Parts: sequence; structure tokens; C-alpha cells
Amino acid sequence: MPTPRLTDEPEAWPVTSSTDLHRDDWVVALRSDDVQRPGQLQEKPFRRLVLEHPGAVIILAVDDQERVLCIRQYRHAAQHRLVELPAGLCDVEGEDPVEVARRELVEEASMSAGEWTRLSSTFSSPGLSNEIMHFFLARDLRPADRGDFVPEHEEADMETFWVPFDDLVSAVLDGRIADAPVVVAVLLAQARGLAGSTRTGG
Repeated sequence: MPTPRLTDEPEAWPVTSSTDLHRDDWVVALRSDDVQRPGQLQEKPFRRLVLEHPGAVIILAVDDQERVLCIRQYRHAAQHRLVELPAGLCDVEGEDPVEVARRELVEEASMSAGEWTRLSSTFSSPGLSNEIMHFFLARDLRPADRGDFVPEHEEADMETFWVPFDDLVSAVLDGRIADAPVVVAVLLAQARGLAGSTRTGG
């Protein structure tokens, strides 16, 4: 048996019917699709719920002391106050994710960055949602003015603080931090030697 190509590939199975379960003026919607397995018309279509999501950016902002800018924020669905990274929705159609990241870093952390490195893009939960998370490493940090942006709801209660990158790695590996975007961003940066004590070519 030949070995499959080690890469994800786009593919779309036929949808015989689709019903909106929730849709309003926000960016997230929930729909129910009846899906037909290709070439198997004798089979009954099966139901799948799809959470429509425009995508998000996550920023690993590292200063010249190899410290990471972290956020502590309440998340109602998880019933936890989580250690997170600056992040935000790709809610402007056609906008380059790195531009979204630039804006979100200013709005959430009052910081800007002169150097941006794309780490990866991943599906957050492909069995349920089409959300893609775009991960960036930001360096050459400096304070920035939020302008007229005013935090509200959970963001109004958000804390920001600095953590040595190596300490963040330890917290991820021993399970003290469970936010998936933090885990992915930190381990990507570590594996590529882009931050902390294992940084190469700095």
C-alpha cells in the first residue's frame, strides 16, 4: 500500500441541505449540514454541526529580555481565568492576518512590534469549526497608544504581565497552563529556536 502524502489537502463533500441554527450580527454562526459521502449515493446523508468562525490571530510577543507578554482573562465557557496571549478575530474580510495581529497587539496590550515572524496556522477544532488560528512571533516591542479603543466585558477585567519564556515553557509542559493557543505558540517557538535559552541566531 502506498504511503499517503504527509500533507493536509482541501476537499469538500456534497451538502444536500443546510439549516441555520443561530445567526445574528456577530461574526460566529452555527449551522446544521446534511453531508453525502462522495460516490455513495445509496447511503443516507449524515448530519454535522458547523460553527462558522472567521479565524483568529495569536501573538507571542517577546521582549529583548526573552520575556513574553501574557494576559490573564476570564473565559465563561471554560469557567476559568486563563493565562493567554494577545489574540483577536479576523473579522475584517480580506485583511491579512499579520495586519490583524498588529492591531490586536496594540488594542489588547498597548504595544507595537517592529519584527513579525509567522509561526504556523492551525485548525482549532476541525470536527466542529472552520476556525483557523494564525500564530505570530512579535519582537522589537515598544509602547503604543490604543487610540480610541475602549476594552469592555471580559477585556475590561484583563490583566497583562511579563513572563520569562523558559518559565512559560515549563508551565505549559507541566500542565499549569492549558490554553491551546499558548501551548501551540510556545512549543512552536521553542522547537524552532526562536525564543528563550534555546534561541539560535538571535
